[in-house]
Amino acid sequence: MSAAVKYTLGRIGLFVVVMAALWPVDLNVFLKLMLALAFSAALSFFLLRSWRDEMAGEMAGAAERRRAEKERLRSALAGDDEQPGDKS
Repeated sequence: MSAAVKYTLGRIGLFVVVMAALWPVDLNVFLKLMLALAFSAALSFFLLRSWRDEMAGEMAGAAERRRAEKERLRSALAGDDEQPGDKS
């Protein structure tokens, strides 16, 4: 499972747990949702740090691969990328 999926499911799970904990409290439903969102975001900052770092690493790697491929294609289109054996 990719790190992005794990992190997203972890965030949703924390939200559901906090919302379930706030359910018996006598508050407006909208206020409960907003509190659950704020508390779950704060908890995820600490509890899901390793998954967040893993996801950031995957995203950085993908961005680097895209950048390298883009540079390779640009040089090939500009004619700078000569193949071995080509003497044009």
